[in-house]
Amino acid sequence: MMNIKAFRLVSAIERELLMGDKDHISIECIECCGKNLYVGTNECFIHHFLLEENMSPNGKVTFSATKQRHKYLGFKKPVNELKAASALNRLLVLCDNTIALVNMMNLEPIPSGARIKGAVTFALNENPVSGDPFCVEVCIISVKRRTIQMFMVYEDRVQIVKEVSTPEQPFAVAVDGHFLCLALTTQYIILNYNTGASQDLFPYCSEERQPIVKRIGRQEFLLAGPGGLGMFATVDGISQRAPVHWSENVIGAAICFPYVIALDDEFITVHSMLDQQQKQTLPFKEGHILQDFEGRVIVATSKGVYILVPLPLERQIQDLLASRRVEEALVLAKGARRNIPKEKFQVMYRRILQQAGFIQFAQLQFLEAKELFRSGQLDVRELISLYPFLLPTTSSFTRSHPPLHEYADLNQLTQGDQEKMTKCKRFLMSYLKEVRSTEVANGYKEDIDTALLKLYAEADHESLLDLLVTENSCLLTDSVAWLEKHKKYFALGLLYHYNGQDAAAVQLWVNIVNGEIHDSTRSDLYEYIVDFLTYCLDQELVWKYAEWVLQKSEEVGVQIFTRRPLEEHQKDIFNPDDIINCLKKYPKSIIKYLEHLVVDRRVQKEEYHTHLAILYLEKVLQQKPSANGNCAEVTETQAKLRNLLQKSDLYRVHCLIDKIQGTSLHMESAILHGKLEEHDRALHILVHELKDFSAAKDYCLWSSQSKDPPYRQRLFHMLLSVYLKPGPSDCDLVPAAVDLLNHHATEFDAAQVLQLVPDTWSVQLLAPFLTRAVRESLHTKRVTQAALGLAKAENLLYKHDKIKLKGSPVRLSDKKLCQMCQSPFCEPVFVRYPNGGVVHTHCAANRHMNPNSSSPGNRT
Repeated sequence: MMNIKAFRLVSAIERELLMGDKDHISIECIECCGKNLYVGTNECFIHHFLLEENMSPNGKVTFSATKQRHKYLGFKKPVNELKAASALNRLLVLCDNTIALVNMMNLEPIPSGARIKGAVTFALNENPVSGDPFCVEVCIISVKRRTIQMFMVYEDRVQIVKEVSTPEQPFAVAVDGHFLCLALTTQYIILNYNTGASQDLFPYCSEERQPIVKRIGRQEFLLAGPGGLGMFATVDGISQRAPVHWSENVIGAAICFPYVIALDDEFITVHSMLDQQQKQTLPFKEGHILQDFEGRVIVATSKGVYILVPLPLERQIQDLLASRRVEEALVLAKGARRNIPKEKFQVMYRRILQQAGFIQFAQLQFLEAKELFRSGQLDVRELISLYPFLLPTTSSFTRSHPPLHEYADLNQLTQGDQEKMTKCKRFLMSYLKEVRSTEVANGYKEDIDTALLKLYAEADHESLLDLLVTENSCLLTDSVAWLEKHKKYFALGLLYHYNGQDAAAVQLWVNIVNGEIHDSTRSDLYEYIVDFLTYCLDQELVWKYAEWVLQKSEEVGVQIFTRRPLEEHQKDIFNPDDIINCLKKYPKSIIKYLEHLVVDRRVQKEEYHTHLAILYLEKVLQQKPSANGNCAEVTETQAKLRNLLQKSDLYRVHCLIDKIQGTSLHMESAILHGKLEEHDRALHILVHELKDFSAAKDYCLWSSQSKDPPYRQRLFHMLLSVYLKPGPSDCDLVPAAVDLLNHHATEFDAAQVLQLVPDTWSVQLLAPFLTRAVRESLHTKRVTQAALGLAKAENLLYKHDKIKLKGSPVRLSDKKLCQMCQSPFCEPVFVRYPNGGVVHTHCAANRHMNPNSSSPGNRT
């Protein structure tokens, strides 16, 4: 693992300041409390220094130590340990197995002379259980074999609280509340001195190497384990962190979150508590003390004291990012949350995520980059600004300072590699498409959509049109120039339309269809223009291009008038007379439009019906003589003419008859005569001139639609008369007459038919007719009888009801009073209600009055 610079080793006390020219003096222990630094020596001296932290011009931290005083303790043995109890203004000093209390400032022993004797080593309880702010809890390893003692130390006295036996001889101890973490001869254990319960952790041989037991947090300890491992253990005997790999001969350990620092005979090593990786190695020989004091890490040789100054976490993170170590940087940043105020951390962490995103982006790790950009709430313009010319010219965006990355633009990032550049552009397309509808785009929609449009246009991407036909914020001036540059004229028209410039859009599309400019986006652009004009609300624009679309194609172009929305027809936005006047030069179009008015919209106006009929007629007459003409077309037009003549009652019949006379349009002539109720003449034409017996029969049917049965019967009798009456026709009409009778027997009065048919016709010839006639007569008779029977039954029911009503007699006398006016009856005329009430006829006329009832009921 590559090193990072997490700490810098700075001298705190120069050798000369501590010992002058006395080489035999060596440092045995140290203690630091605030600015007060205490050093215990092998000659039984305590030295007190005032430590000042300074900042050099180049931004580096330095320290200056000022000696305050020193104190000789009166023994000829070294000072083994120093612990400060700032709340008591006391310094606990272990020398010659005795813990003495001295004043922190003047180093004088306390007047009471209170002390703890028989201590091999001791530890303060940093999570005290007494709750008394004016005492400290001290745990000592007693000179008594396998014994631990707990003391309460006050300002001027000490008090033993507990003595606990251990299964083996303890060598090191750390305290947290009621829990002791002990290094015994062969293993580490957790011991609850209040209950006596113990928990074995793991084996360890104290004879092979020095044990390390250090409290690192609430109910958690750091231990020197077997195989050169730094092991973490809780008071429950479990490990919540993976171990760190130390060397086999670790002397001391300290914590400076998020790092674990270890000292051996040659190096200081720094491991992360977050990922357990070794982060830094500092050469340091002859070191024998490593301790942390309220976050300050001090290391010492026998001759000098040094401080490990941590570099700011943000700088460490930046160093990791500069080395492209993104995962480590993010782990470190997350771990820094506990040491930084929430708001400040959030700002810092977002920036780190953004920087990490750009590092991943530069390595073409697009999925990772996208997640980092999202999590870091990146101003998307930071990313867009990497791509030359994508931000609108009017954008006021300036890049973050200090910068989030080291690249001027995409060309520098990809070093001109076109394949990489293409991948980066695809990523930006995808990313912008995703964020344009999210909160990330708030305030930047114009920049995002304009950049997206430019990317789509440059890559000839199909999503360009989707962007322009939906809600967007593309900047018009920039987008127009870019679309023109890439010859995306159809898309440019869509952009004009979205910005309310329909005239510019249509003109651009017309130029494409006319071949003045080239754009192959849509092969059906002419049809698209027609469709666009169909739904365009700008009448002036529609009229402007009406001639153009009609000249291109009459059948398609007329749709700008025939397919207009229904609400426009209801408001009469386009006057049909104006449209007809415009279409006079276009025979196909005018027919299509009149069909739209007459057939589709069913406009009941004689002028339109007559006009359409005349146009049909002229087209039929024009094409009829041509032997090489399109028969299918003539047949279709003629069918439309006949259908109009049959179904419409609004056209001018005489005008059309005048135009048809002298032509071979016999069917049309017959229909027109029928409209004038000249059925004899119409049938004569169909039978004798057209010789179309089926058409004659159909004529009777459609002419009598929506008429009463006698009218239809009259038409069929007229047709039969035409068949039976001698005429100019040279064909025998008898089969036609027989066929008519036999197939439409129900349409005739059989008695009249028998009087009309010649006597020479046999019964066998008319057998089908006679059979059906008899059946129809019998059916009619039976239906009539059934109806009569039902009527009689209904009448009988009414009579029964009447008799029931008469079942209760009404007696009327001059003493009987009207129940409405309470006057007597003067004549035998009255009205009786169903409830039995009797009233005058003139009183009954008032329907709002009802004797003895809330409602009058039916009168009887």
